[in-house]
Amino acid sequence: MSHCIRLLSIAAKFSLLVFLLSAVFLCSSLSDRNPEFALTKTEESDLKEEKGKESVTEDDADAEDLEVFYPTNRWQTVHPGQAIPAGLHVRLNLQTGEKEAKLPDNTNEKSDMKDQKKRKRLDKVDIDSNSFTSQELKEALAKLKENEKTKSTMEANLEDVRKRFRPIEELKAEFEQLNMRIETDYEIMVKLINKFNSSDSTLDEKIAALYDLEYYVHQVDNAKDFLSLGGLQLMIDGLNSTEAVMKEHAAFVLGAALSSNPKVQIEAIEGGALQKLLVILATEQPLTVKKKALFALSSMLRHFPYAQQQFLKLGGLQVLRNLFKEKGMEALYVRVVTLLYDLIMEKMLLEGAQNNEDQMEEKVQQYSQVKLVPAVVEQDWCAIVSNLLALPEHDTREKVLKTVSVLMTFCKDRYRGDQRLNITLSMLRSEYEELAAEEQREGDKDGYFKELLGSINTIIQELR
Repeated sequence: MSHCIRLLSIAAKFSLLVFLLSAVFLCSSLSDRNPEFALTKTEESDLKEEKGKESVTEDDADAEDLEVFYPTNRWQTVHPGQAIPAGLHVRLNLQTGEKEAKLPDNTNEKSDMKDQKKRKRLDKVDIDSNSFTSQELKEALAKLKENEKTKSTMEANLEDVRKRFRPIEELKAEFEQLNMRIETDYEIMVKLINKFNSSDSTLDEKIAALYDLEYYVHQVDNAKDFLSLGGLQLMIDGLNSTEAVMKEHAAFVLGAALSSNPKVQIEAIEGGALQKLLVILATEQPLTVKKKALFALSSMLRHFPYAQQQFLKLGGLQVLRNLFKEKGMEALYVRVVTLLYDLIMEKMLLEGAQNNEDQMEEKVQQYSQVKLVPAVVEQDWCAIVSNLLALPEHDTREKVLKTVSVLMTFCKDRYRGDQRLNITLSMLRSEYEELAAEEQREGDKDGYFKELLGSINTIIQELR
């Protein structure tokens, strides 16, 4: 009996030992499979389309509506609501109870699912590295239109330039031809002088030659060439012509050549031009002839003290005074007064200049021999000039007022006793006061009439 009980006890112990060994073996087996004692499950997704339907994956979902799980080669926790991409290993962690996932072992080359997702989306819209976004395409199209417009404008401008300008080759060819025909001023003057001096030329042809010569001899260098060609003496001789029109144009060319050209002035006075001009002014001649002769005389006398001395010796001042007695010579009055004003001021300015240069001292000495002002006072030019204030032209009055102001120092006693002058000045002051006030009302505070009024008031003040 006791023996049976012992056998039962041994059998129970053996069964318990078998059970414990089985449990240890099972745990050991599980431990070998995963050291974390987790259950592992592999899920595979089929991305093929079903019949008539397209499978919807996480890539087709909007990123704002679905939170995407981005797997790596290590186990990561899958949070509730996260979409798991297809083809991952997924397991349930028995210790934490959380769902975990990672990339399969055979996808080592895919290190980041973000790049995979981006490639899938690019594949769906068929975009390659050389393509553009819609905005870029719009901008490119706008630039294309702008470039086409610019190109069209440039072509239009180019066409306009072609119409307005000729090719450089054509211009060069024409210039080469023109250069063969271009004549210098010297050559032209030679032809004009020969034409004027030719016995075969008609009067009209000679006048035309003189008209053209006047244009060229205005230049100082051309005037010197004109002198060397003998043209100056031809003009002096032309002053003796029986044809009035010949005298007129010869005097005109002579005056143009003499203007501000000392060398020509010296040659002209040595050639007898001064005497012949005074003869024309002293004798009965048409107004046009005397006008050109006075022009030539003025060109000779200005800035040439020797000619001024000879002018006074030859009675030139008396010749000019007689012009005021001739009928129909009113147009010359202002010209004569202007010439006297210029000659007097020329000497006064030179004497007032402080310059010790030898050349300047010599010129001052030459002017000191010109006794122009005493001759003006002696011949009563004071009254001749002041009487011109009765003329109606404002320009004439301006020039006369300037001359009266210059002569005031020498003619003051004569002017104080001239009742006619005092009445004229009073009338002019009243007239220009109104004109100056009208100027001021129009906004011109320093106008022309105000200046004339100032000159009149100055003369009246000096005569008191």
